[in-house]
Amino acid sequence: MSRLPGRIRIIARALPRLALKPWRRKPVQPQRILIAHHLLLGDTLLLTPLVAKLRGQYPRARIVLACPKPIIPLYAGRPFDIDVIPFDPRDVATVSAIIASGPYDLGIVAGDNRHAWLALAAGCRWIVGHAGDVPAWKNWPLDEGRPYPAEPAAWADLATELVDGPPPPRYRPGDWPAPAHADLPELAALTRPYVVLHPGASTEVKRWPDERWRALAAFVESQGFEPVWSGGPKEVDLIRAIDPDARYLNFAGRVGLGELWHLYAGSKAIVCPDTGVAHLGRLIDVPTITLFGPGNALIHGAGEYWSAAPFVPVTIADMSCRDEPYIFRRHVAWVRRCDRNETTCVAWRGDHADCMGLISLEAVCNALQTALTGVQ
Repeated sequence: MSRLPGRIRIIARALPRLALKPWRRKPVQPQRILIAHHLLLGDTLLLTPLVAKLRGQYPRARIVLACPKPIIPLYAGRPFDIDVIPFDPRDVATVSAIIASGPYDLGIVAGDNRHAWLALAAGCRWIVGHAGDVPAWKNWPLDEGRPYPAEPAAWADLATELVDGPPPPRYRPGDWPAPAHADLPELAALTRPYVVLHPGASTEVKRWPDERWRALAAFVESQGFEPVWSGGPKEVDLIRAIDPDARYLNFAGRVGLGELWHLYAGSKAIVCPDTGVAHLGRLIDVPTITLFGPGNALIHGAGEYWSAAPFVPVTIADMSCRDEPYIFRRHVAWVRRCDRNETTCVAWRGDHADCMGLISLEAVCNALQTALTGVQ
């Protein structure tokens, strides 16, 4: 599907309202709030502290989150009493639904400021986002462009600074109701407690070498736990390559996000790269060992909001090629991360990047063993 029909609809609604920008005024007590974005799973879940802060500041407001369609099931229990509306820029029906859901007193734009135009089209009377997105036209609908701070912090905590007031209370597992899910009868047949291994990631450069996943599965088994694979539809072949004899239970490509929550909630720990499921593990409050290669363990780690979560980053702290000072195209002086792919990675070794290859099996096994200490 093309994005063009949706863009035409957005611009047609937004341009007349842009002309009224000089007369807009910041609401004192907004009653209707839209969070406009189109982020992947992990970054969407990283908006949780922003949602929590909005709910704390405006307890009676209707808070609406534009949400990629595949992620909608996670919000079925209405965490923080918010509403979600499906949004896909390539699906004009979802664009129209967001526009028709307005007007709003306040619009918050997360990540890419192109969605400030969506907020304007939906009738947001005051729009706030992080400043400095490029090209400049993305920022035109903003009434407030707030800069990233000069001090390092987790992006989840930085997002809360789009709203005035004190930071939200730290996350508690009960803050997010478990979504509806189908039963997974294969789990009931397991004779030992299990550990979930999730090898896939959103990009090839975040992949850990296949042979280390095999060795990690053997280590999990040696500790008296059952290894269980998880992965999305695109990771079926990856896990088949790692475990060609199908020695361990494999849910790759077979379950939705509701079932994935159930799978993780019943586990004793999760091991995964820096990808969306790492943030899901924090919501569920299950020990989550996360391998950071090109990503930055501070920026995408637990931060203050999830500081009580059993989250363990494993990384090589000083990688010379983790050198890109950008967050969502904004230049931020303290940022050190890498957004290259396998064709542009300066340290690509054919099936993995150096930043992942240097993470040793021993380091991951030690982190997992510590997380499992005392677990029955």
